[in-house]
Amino acid sequence: MATDTHLNGYDGRYDRTYDRKDGEYAGNRGDSYGGGYGAARGRRHVLPPALRAPVEGRTWRAFGHLLLSLPISVLMFVYAVTMFSLAAGLLVTFLGVPVLAAALAGCRGFGVLERARGRALLGLRMTEPAPVRGRKSGLLPWVGAVLKSGVSWRHLLYAVLHMPWAVFAFVVSLTLSAAGWSLLLYPLWQWVLPRYLGQDGIALYSDGRGNGLFLDTPFEIAATSAIGLVLVLLSSWVIRGLASVDRLLIAGLLGPSPLAARVSELESDRGVVVDTAAADLRRIERELHDGAQARLAALAVDLGQAKEKLPTDPEAAARMVDEAHGEVKTALRELRDLARGIHPAVLTDRGLDAALSAVASRSVVPVAVEVELPSRPAPAIEGIAYFTVCELLRDIGERARVTRATRATVDVWRASDRLMLQVTDDGRGGADRTATGGPTGLAERLDAVDGILVTDSPAGGPTTVTVELPWRT
Repeated sequence: MATDTHLNGYDGRYDRTYDRKDGEYAGNRGDSYGGGYGAARGRRHVLPPALRAPVEGRTWRAFGHLLLSLPISVLMFVYAVTMFSLAAGLLVTFLGVPVLAAALAGCRGFGVLERARGRALLGLRMTEPAPVRGRKSGLLPWVGAVLKSGVSWRHLLYAVLHMPWAVFAFVVSLTLSAAGWSLLLYPLWQWVLPRYLGQDGIALYSDGRGNGLFLDTPFEIAATSAIGLVLVLLSSWVIRGLASVDRLLIAGLLGPSPLAARVSELESDRGVVVDTAAADLRRIERELHDGAQARLAALAVDLGQAKEKLPTDPEAAARMVDEAHGEVKTALRELRDLARGIHPAVLTDRGLDAALSAVASRSVVPVAVEVELPSRPAPAIEGIAYFTVCELLRDIGERARVTRATRATVDVWRASDRLMLQVTDDGRGGADRTATGGPTGLAERLDAVDGILVTDSPAGGPTTVTVELPWRT
């Protein structure tokens, strides 16, 4: 199993695990390939989730969110209904329009509070919607922009719909929680009833004169506590379920629209692609200037000197020509390496299998390559896959002394409409994601084509990096 993070601007992209055998993802918290090797696995719990839920902070934060939702939702509902009714009554005059805009703006203000509560208490990760901006400055352009904004109207809808739901969630969560904990702790406070209320225990039936059925025997007290335990366990999951509905309401009505989020993501990806292309051009220019260009310039000077010495000292001229011949070979090798770094000819001619085998033959650590592809993907995807494996193998080689890796494997296969890459080394793993090093910009380049990067580096190893790319023909 390996853990991944979606590599886009969205902070929240919930982590998942990938199983090659099943070809599916399962919910599991993970880490991204941020700096060399992935983070170690999270701590293991002794108790199963069903038993530890009542004492987990997540449950109590969700409970606090549901309790706070009632007063806040009442304020939002009253504000929204009052302002909207006032605006509707004033629409016969021009004053209704700015009042309606003020109502929507106020609802957006409440939305800021709700998103902050969702982040703090529900762990909700979402971006803020785009602010309202008119094409021109002034009151009228602002009013027009607010009224045209779909986000503003969704905030108004949230203010109206959330109040009845908040009342229901408040009553259910508080009743179940109070009843469950009261019955669970009944052995601790049962003595209060005979001392201060004059009855032996909780009355299942009483005629008002001290006669009835009371829970006062040891067995009845223990059974009451057991029922309370069941209610506590049940209420914890009910509270989480109610909070999940709140998460959906906040994310669906108070967040940016999916189209706007996608546009923002594409704009960010476009900037990454432009920056990456500019960095690659600078790298090529630097390597040409410092490598082959400088060597060829020195070669021209040496050949000029050899030409001058040829009439007077043929032997010295021959030695200089021989040295120049060696320099030409070196320059050709540098140019060949540079061309391979731009786009290797073997990848274009023979595909990923041959290209990755060539990379593996030059790796510091022995690498076994297995490619199972029914056909070739699009050239752009094929190139990204090639350079991704190159950077991962380069990173393994650079860290081999630290991780004590002695061998690595590269697996490439197709799963449905995705191209899958998996690079594994037998190092000791457990590296911190904040460690320096690692392939610079790899995550951004994968994100630019909707790729996913997966890492798993438990203490003791092995380290596995899985990359998922869209299959395009």
